[in-house]
Amino acid sequence: MKSETSLPVALSMGDPAGIGPDISIAAWLNRKAWQTPAFLFVGDPQVIQARAALLGHDVVIRETDAADASGLFSDVFPVCPVRCDESVAPGVADPRNAGAITGAIETAVDLTLSGRTSAVVTNPIAKSVLYDAGFRFPGHTEFLASIAGRSSGTAPLPVMMLAGPKLRAVPVTIHIPLKDVPSQMSADLIHETCTITARELRTRFGIEKPRLAVAGLNPHAGEGGALGLEDDAIIRPVIEKLRAEGIDAVGPMPADTMFHDRARATYDVAICMYHDQALIPAKALGFDDSVNVTLGLPFIRTSPDHGTAFSLAGKGIARADSLLAALHMARELAGNFAALGGR
Repeated sequence: MKSETSLPVALSMGDPAGIGPDISIAAWLNRKAWQTPAFLFVGDPQVIQARAALLGHDVVIRETDAADASGLFSDVFPVCPVRCDESVAPGVADPRNAGAITGAIETAVDLTLSGRTSAVVTNPIAKSVLYDAGFRFPGHTEFLASIAGRSSGTAPLPVMMLAGPKLRAVPVTIHIPLKDVPSQMSADLIHETCTITARELRTRFGIEKPRLAVAGLNPHAGEGGALGLEDDAIIRPVIEKLRAEGIDAVGPMPADTMFHDRARATYDVAICMYHDQALIPAKALGFDDSVNVTLGLPFIRTSPDHGTAFSLAGKGIARADSLLAALHMARELAGNFAALGGR
């Protein structure tokens, strides 16, 4: 059995009309200068061939399996083929290719769960395009949890983390309207999110005693009930329970004072109550080098923290920084997990 660090990463193509192919090509072309971890691109080889030609790059593509991808990576762009149903034009999304987009994700997960690749890195998808084809999940994160639950019959709770050099942030509720957040942020959900986060900071990030800073929901964390009751009624008892269980958690903290330099030095992760409360500071502090990490899954998954950027596709101006960071983090987490007693 190969070690986790010698196995390639499975890189799904994302929406082929977006910048996923562009940044994947860039990561391979600069593999020596950027020390790009070896990956197996899971997607349509014709899309890569056409995009490389459009961008003026000479890319040698080889359809192969995971066993040979790492050895080939220095010389060729290795591809596990999942072919699109329709031709692809950069910047022109087509719901008729939804099956290939989701199929590439499923194949990448299967490769990783079977131990043939070390982790899954997903290029960006456009959920609106998939919805037009009948996709029933709010986003990538929930789809991955569903795939992971197929063998057991129960999907795990997926926890989204944005991880950058200056901040790790986790939203408790993810892809739901803001008006629904108070009714969805139950004590059980907050507790499970914090527990999963603390566990995986230990087992995957190698942080022996993770420090969690938990944000309040309301301005000033409710101001003692004057600005909302959820902070004292729901969040505070969860933090007390976590501390009783040995997890270093503090809060609820006013979100407007959690993210300056001195505050961030006091914790390892910010647990936030809703999507934008976590993602706005995470992206403001590290838009080009933050990584989307999904915790709670039986495999490692990372992703760039940006979208498909259809308007940039095929123009040679898309930046690969976040994808490169996602690939490096995937390899690092796989190595940590193995070293700390994982599979």
